[in-house]
Amino acid sequence: MNLRKSVLLKVVQWFVLLALSAFLLYVAFKDVKWEDFINGLAGCNFLWIAVSMVVSVIAFIVRALRWRLAMLPLSSEITRMDAYRGVTVGYLINFALPRAGEFARCGVISATGKATFESVLGSVVLERSWDMLSYLIILLSVLFIGNNSFGDFVSGQVWNPFVNSLSGTAIWVLAAVAIAGVVSVVFIYRKRAALLRYSFFRKIFNILSGLWDGLRAGLKMKGKSRFLLLTLLLWVCYWFMSYFTIRAFPQVASLNWVDAMFLMVVGSLGWIVPVQGGIGAYHFILSMALAHIYGLEQTTGVIFATISHESQAVTMLLCGVLSMLHTLFLRNRNIRENRTPKNE
Repeated sequence: MNLRKSVLLKVVQWFVLLALSAFLLYVAFKDVKWEDFINGLAGCNFLWIAVSMVVSVIAFIVRALRWRLAMLPLSSEITRMDAYRGVTVGYLINFALPRAGEFARCGVISATGKATFESVLGSVVLERSWDMLSYLIILLSVLFIGNNSFGDFVSGQVWNPFVNSLSGTAIWVLAAVAIAGVVSVVFIYRKRAALLRYSFFRKIFNILSGLWDGLRAGLKMKGKSRFLLLTLLLWVCYWFMSYFTIRAFPQVASLNWVDAMFLMVVGSLGWIVPVQGGIGAYHFILSMALAHIYGLEQTTGVIFATISHESQAVTMLLCGVLSMLHTLFLRNRNIRENRTPKNE
């Protein structure tokens, strides 16, 4: 019964997120002039889009190399291809189940038998923490370089609506939940010896222990300077992808490298929203930014957002499918080898 309720809850959650994605897509496209939209797509220089997609693949490789550095203390046998397959399969899964991709890529590594799922998850937490820190640094840099225009957009169109949507009751509920969470963690930690007698808490402690092992492994990695260099290179790839997409559109040809960085930051917000593959959220927030900051028409903004998102989505899906097929091939080959009797 509990399993059935859990599955039902996840199905409902999936449809709610899908509905949110559809709603944001509707809002983004509702004022679009379709004749201008088609003409705008026809006028796009797809050679620059192809270059952007190539850089996107390079970004996948860079992320895989960086993630492998965080996992090497767990097992030196984890290969670059293992990490690449994990990254790209994770992107693929995110299009079906938002945020499940992080767990999927841990599953790809743990399926090789080279590290446990929980410890690999700890390395993902470490990696994503660096992503968040890098994003905040870039965001502050963009706000500083862009003076008031970028800051007004972030505060007026993103932060203020979020704060205003929280009623007084909601804030108190969030505060109560946070306090209850802290109290629960302290209680469980102090009573951990007694709680370990129960299988449920043993599983919880095993997961937390694995996460901690993964985090510690990342902190102990030998190539910290390489990790930081690859982090920088990763965001440079994203920056180039944004700029090359700008070069593809005559309507936004006047935008420069600073504008490309701003659009990269705003577009990242669209990918962060937990909907299937950023669909709808990316189109909505990027077209809104182009309208409010640069005064572009809704149709032009949506054309840019559509090509930008779909080119990245196609790259993620193609690389993800190929990696998934490779993973299944390796799994079937291992099964056949294990079934084949060895000659003495």
